[in-house]
Amino acid sequence: MTTDLTAPVAAPDVAPIQRRTLGLLFGTQIIGGIGVTIGIAVGALLAARVAGTAVAGLAQSAAVVGGALLAVPVTRIMNAHGRRPGLAFAYLAGAVGAVLVVLATVTRSVPLLFLGMLFFGGGTAANLQARYAAVDLAEPARRGRQLSLIVWATTIGAVAAPNFAALADRTTSGWGLPPLAGPFAFSAAAFVLAAGVLLVLLRPDPLLTARRLAAAPTPVATGAADVTPPAEAVAAPARPARGAGMRAAWQVVRGRPAARLGIAAVAVGHVVMVAVMSMTPVRLGESHGDADVLRVVGIVLSLHIAGMYALSPLVGWLTDRLGRRAVILTGVGLLLAACAVAGTAGHHTPRLSIGLVLLGLGWSGTMVAGSTLLSESVPAAVRPSVQGFSDLTMGLAGAGAAAVSGFVMRAAGYPVLTLLAAIAVVPLVALALRAVPASAPDEED
Repeated sequence: MTTDLTAPVAAPDVAPIQRRTLGLLFGTQIIGGIGVTIGIAVGALLAARVAGTAVAGLAQSAAVVGGALLAVPVTRIMNAHGRRPGLAFAYLAGAVGAVLVVLATVTRSVPLLFLGMLFFGGGTAANLQARYAAVDLAEPARRGRQLSLIVWATTIGAVAAPNFAALADRTTSGWGLPPLAGPFAFSAAAFVLAAGVLLVLLRPDPLLTARRLAAAPTPVATGAADVTPPAEAVAAPARPARGAGMRAAWQVVRGRPAARLGIAAVAVGHVVMVAVMSMTPVRLGESHGDADVLRVVGIVLSLHIAGMYALSPLVGWLTDRLGRRAVILTGVGLLLAACAVAGTAGHHTPRLSIGLVLLGLGWSGTMVAGSTLLSESVPAAVRPSVQGFSDLTMGLAGAGAAAVSGFVMRAAGYPVLTLLAAIAVVPLVALALRAVPASAPDEED
């Protein structure tokens, strides 16, 4: 009787839920992308003026660390209550952080600035976790493309956001805010809007729906390969918060070479991107005055972010077509080319822009292919926690790069910074060239 109820009902119901989920995530990624990027565009400059150039990298790293650390409570909320409250919590944390940054700029308080940047990372955490929400109900053969679609959605808001920085600054100058504080006020408003849309409209929750559907086929016997999946699938919804924490995620990743490669690709690609990108506005500030620097930074970062997101649907298609490791290695090659071009550009802004576009394309390859490989390499019961663990690892690695980048920039200059970033990809190349056994959790779990 359970079989008769489950078989005809589950399949027709999933498609409209998935379409609605993708549409909502697409919209909130645009809003969240504006909030994150408009702050990032001026974050290093603001920190340099409040605390000095060497500390600018540390302030940027605080935002990266915040995004990484917030992945832990966000993952716990998602395991217990679903994607909707977890994503909303992350966006609201980002809004609090943006408000604190504004207050820190007004009061010239360095500790408050760091605290604000720490919470501001919640916006990044939400945007990153949304890509996984897009594949909760996706067909296995379309996971790469649907994940990349949500990554691509960030393009619309993120590419335009840096160019709104100057407008936001002018608008809020009439409110008595100091220069560079206005963009963070706009970020706070964008994060609150994204959180409200998700809380009200993301129903039914995709993760909870996927767990119910995974549990529903338990009595169905379709063959020997289907005996194991029901036992693990039913356990996931029963104890989502206790049985799938970060420790369990680490144990799963340790035993799966494909999962380790996926996490390494995401983390290393992020390290290179953050290290080079975070100091690029400071580099541009060395050759442009205050009257032009925001406009130039906006153009260069817009091109960089276009490289990160604009071609992600193509990257997702190539990931499904050519394989995960092939796209990861292609991304690594683009990262190396980016470091070479940007590091030798001097103060030639067009050439530096080309380097930043290549940097974004390389990041897209490692992010999309690595995230897809990771999601396909772990059981559904611990998948949200492993995804959160990946974002935690990525964030902490990127934070270390951002923290060091300011000191390297001050002590040795931008070319040396890009050289060190290029060296960082060598371990990933070695790992990607190893033979990694293909595994499909839908079959093995």
